[in-house]
Amino acid sequence: MPEGIREAVIVYNPAAGRRRERRMVELEQARQILWRSGIRTELRGTQGPGTATEIAREEVERGMQLVIVCGGDGTINEVVNGLAGTQVPMAVLPAGTANVLAKELGIPWDIPQATELIPQGQRRRIALGRVTQTKTGESRYFLCTGGAGPDGVMIYSVSLGLKAKMGVLAYWMEGFRQLAVYGFPHFRVTTEGKVAAASMVIVGRTKHYGGPFRITTEAELFGEEFEVAVVTTRSRVVYLAYLPMLWMGRLRRMRGVLFWKAREVRCDLIDDPYVYAQVDGETVGRLPVVFEIVPDALTIVVPA
Repeated sequence: MPEGIREAVIVYNPAAGRRRERRMVELEQARQILWRSGIRTELRGTQGPGTATEIAREEVERGMQLVIVCGGDGTINEVVNGLAGTQVPMAVLPAGTANVLAKELGIPWDIPQATELIPQGQRRRIALGRVTQTKTGESRYFLCTGGAGPDGVMIYSVSLGLKAKMGVLAYWMEGFRQLAVYGFPHFRVTTEGKVAAASMVIVGRTKHYGGPFRITTEAELFGEEFEVAVVTTRSRVVYLAYLPMLWMGRLRRMRGVLFWKAREVRCDLIDDPYVYAQVDGETVGRLPVVFEIVPDALTIVVPA
């Protein structure tokens, strides 16, 4: 087991993903698996948006030795924001609409099976991304991906009620709606030595983006750079043509899509004030924003 860990808490989102009626049964199985491995484990459910961050911070203050998060990308992001900068490790049990970190680490989409991996897991210290709204100074850490443009407005606009009922299909529906109505305005992307007019930018810490997609395929979770993907076209027809190439993992071959590595990415408005940004599938409001790498920021438990 991760050295010295005898007490843990599972922070879970009761509303995350499908098969919610089975969730408590599986979580109790997970608790028993950890107990047999010598890790006493509590369960703490979230009560709404933001509460996973509060719970994680409370557990740090209590001296908890391991925080295990069971939920989707949003719940994981909240726990990351409660643990960032501390030495308390985080492990993951997949649930939710999507779970990019579980895909990246090869964790099975089965709570008891995923739990079996934790006692033999290894602790790894990693960097995090951080996004800051330059007008307000408000910031948020993120683990996997950030972006601005069509994905930002889609996540800002998707109905939470529809997401709860339909899961990832709600994002597909909103995505196609935005493809019909969004204007794809240009904004300025600035990194070390590069400037581009973009209609969309993805800053990736992981190869996986969401659902079945892989965009920033040369990103490294254990590295200290983003891979930046910039789309320059404003044509909705061209965006529509990108979809099958994205599905097949061939977006790098398309004209008008640029990739490079950077540690800081600035996104500034050009003429349209309604360009939205997101991190880990959570909206962070409108541009201008700065995405940056924060080294040595979080400890995660990865399969041995």
